[in-house]
Amino acid sequence: MDVALVTVMPDGQPQATVVWCDLEGPFVMVNTMKGFRKERNMRAHPRVALLAVDPTDPLRWIEVRGTVEIIEEDAEAHLDRLAALYTGAGRYFGEVVPLELERAEVPVICRITPVRVRAESFT
Repeated sequence: MDVALVTVMPDGQPQATVVWCDLEGPFVMVNTMKGFRKERNMRAHPRVALLAVDPTDPLRWIEVRGTVEIIEEDAEAHLDRLAALYTGAGRYFGEVVPLELERAEVPVICRITPVRVRAESFT
């Protein structure tokens, strides 16, 4: 399922990015890199929205609005789990993206606490 994460830019405009995510208890867990635009947006404005559309039925979707906490601990292991979930790869760095990026990029977990969830199915 494709998921779009919407954050707030410094000028107040929305910014949407397709992301990988999974669930951990009541939290939606997204992974990104420290310093990426969406990570900087979430640190400055920790309110986000996620939109997931069922790829087999475009009239079925879920929206999650919530607050986000940025976590660095175990972020690379989480990224590897997402890589396995989305691509079947064992490791993100070296199998999904070139290994050289491991030295330049620092993964972080964006743990989203839902405050509003809306699901729709019009079929």
